[in-house]
Amino acid sequence: MRADFSPKDMSSRDFYKFLTSVVIPRPIAWVSSTSAGGVDNLAPHSFFTVASTKPPIVQFTPTARKDTLNNVEATGEFVVNFAAEDLFTKINDTGTNFPPGISEFDAAGLTREPSLAVRPPRVAESPVALECRLHQVIPVGNSFLVLGEVVHAAVRPDVLDGTHPDARRLKPLARMGRNEWSRLGEILEIARIPYSEWDNR
Repeated sequence: MRADFSPKDMSSRDFYKFLTSVVIPRPIAWVSSTSAGGVDNLAPHSFFTVASTKPPIVQFTPTARKDTLNNVEATGEFVVNFAAEDLFTKINDTGTNFPPGISEFDAAGLTREPSLAVRPPRVAESPVALECRLHQVIPVGNSFLVLGEVVHAAVRPDVLDGTHPDARRLKPLARMGRNEWSRLGEILEIARIPYSEWDNR
């Protein structure tokens, strides 16, 4: 037996809560942007992934029209800052619905670091920054799929294993359901089996 949930029988808010409790864990795009008037915005978005590798494009999905989306559409640029475990409370702080004229950098006590290829600043405390130029915004239902081409990546040396970002050193945060977040936990490693070796496994 299973419990059945139908979006037709639930409010959109209730089904949103259901989905975000099932699609877990979700990586967090900590997006910095700058308004046309010059105010730096910073907000976490947990609907986030890679959309393409050539060209390198990442995507995040605001579920409403807020400052991040307005700024990205106005300027065509943004930065995805890595959401690390030791920044947990700061990341949560930047999810507060501050008015457009207030910068979350200042409200949360975070440090701006100049980006190399785009105008919005990086979060200096974050170990990785992906500087992006807007590729496309696609309205989807009540949400907006934001696609950005990564034009530069900056990584703190202490989280690298050679030239490879190391997950254990990065210590990523992820979003779960409700007010729940998670740490990395145990890492499992397994090689993918080529079809030519399938019968010999």
